[in-house]
Amino acid sequence: MTAASTAPTLVVGLGCQRGCPVSTLRALLDQALEAHQIPLHEIKALASIDLKRNEPALIELAKQLGLELMYFSSQQLAAYEQQLSHQSQIAFERTGCYGVAESAALALAEQLAQAPAKLLIPRQKYAQATLALAGAA
Repeated sequence: MTAASTAPTLVVGLGCQRGCPVSTLRALLDQALEAHQIPLHEIKALASIDLKRNEPALIELAKQLGLELMYFSSQQLAAYEQQLSHQSQIAFERTGCYGVAESAALALAEQLAQAPAKLLIPRQKYAQATLALAGAA
C-alpha cells in the first residue's frame, strides 16, 4: 500500500467485561460493520486497554480475524478524552480512562496512519462488550 492510497486506516477498539464470550464480541463487530456498510477486510487491527492483555475473547477474536491486537495504557488512552462521544464514570473508576473502545480505536488509528484519527462508529454497547471504530486518512 502506498502513501498515496486514499483508503483510510480503519481500526476497531474493544472493551469488555472479564469472561465475555468471543461470540459476543464477534456479534457486536459484525452488527456494527453491517450497519455502517464497512467490509471486514478493511479493518486493519484491533485495539484495547492493556488491562485486557490476557482477556481470552479479545485474543480469540483477533486470531479468528487474523488481525493484530494492540494494547494501550490508561495514560495513553486518557489523551483522547476530549474526542469521546460518551464518558463513562464506571470505566474511569475501573480503568483510569473514560472510554476504552473509543480511546483505543483513536489511539491505534493515529499510531498506524501517523495522522489524526476520528471516530467513524461511536461507542456501541452490547451485552458485556463495547466497540468503536476509528479511521485516519
